[in-house]
Amino acid sequence: MSTAKARFAALHRPLLLPNAWDHASASALVAAGFPAIGTTSLGVAAAAGLPDGTGATRDETVELARRLAGLPCLLSVDIEAGFRDDPAEVAALTGELASLGVAGVNIEDAMGDVRHRCELVSAAATSGLFVNARIDTHWLPSSADPDREALARAESYVDAGADGVFVPGLTDEKVIAALVSAVDVPVNILYSPAGPGFPRLAELGVGRVSCGSLPFRAGLDAAVRTVRAIAEGGPVAADVVSYAEVVSWASAAAPRPR
Repeated sequence: MSTAKARFAALHRPLLLPNAWDHASASALVAAGFPAIGTTSLGVAAAAGLPDGTGATRDETVELARRLAGLPCLLSVDIEAGFRDDPAEVAALTGELASLGVAGVNIEDAMGDVRHRCELVSAAATSGLFVNARIDTHWLPSSADPDREALARAESYVDAGADGVFVPGLTDEKVIAALVSAVDVPVNILYSPAGPGFPRLAELGVGRVSCGSLPFRAGLDAAVRTVRAIAEGGPVAADVVSYAEVVSWASAAAPRPR
C-alpha cells in the first residue's frame, strides 16, 4: 500500500471530505484545516463548459490533479466512470494520477453491467490508489429494490478490489447501518440536507461523508446573490474572504511543473 493511500485510508474514522473544483477552492479548504480534499466532477466539468458524467473531462481532471498535487493535503480525484470503457485505459489513467501523488479515486458505476464495472474497479486498483466505488442505485433507475441491489453491487466491487463503497442518495438510517454492517470496507455517504448529519452518520459507522457538488453549487449561488444585492442596493456581507487571503492561498503551494 502506498504511503498516500495508507494515510488517506487511516482518515476514514470517519472522514468529512469537502470537494473542490479548482486550485483556489482546494487551497481555501486546505487553509480551513481539512487534511483531505476530493474533486467534484460537476464542478470540474461546469468550470470548463463541458457536460458532467459523459466522459468529456479526462484531460481537465488530470490537469486539475496536477495543479492540486502540490497542496499540503491528501487528494482523491473523481474520475466519473473511468472516462473509458477499456480497463487498460482506466489502469493507465489511475497510474498517471498515482504518479502525481494522488491518494485515491472515486469511480462510478452509472448502473452499468456489474461484471464490466468490476473489471474497471480492478483496473483502477492496480494503481495502488484508494479506490472508492460509487453505486448509483439511489440516483438512477434501477431494480424494484435499490437497497438490496446497492448491497449486491457493493459486495461485488469489494471482491473486485474496491477499498470503499459510495452510495449517493442513500439517506435512510436503517439501510445505511445495514450496509455498514455488511461490507468490510469504509462506506461513503453523500451529505444531504434531507438526511442524517455528519455526527449521526459517524454514529452509524459511516467511514466517509462527501460534500459532492454542494460547495460548488453553494459558491455559484452566493456569487449570484451578491451581485443581485449590489444591483438592488441591498446589503452585502462585509466579512467575505479578503483579496490578500486568496493571494496567500494561491501562492502557498505552486502547481507541480509538467
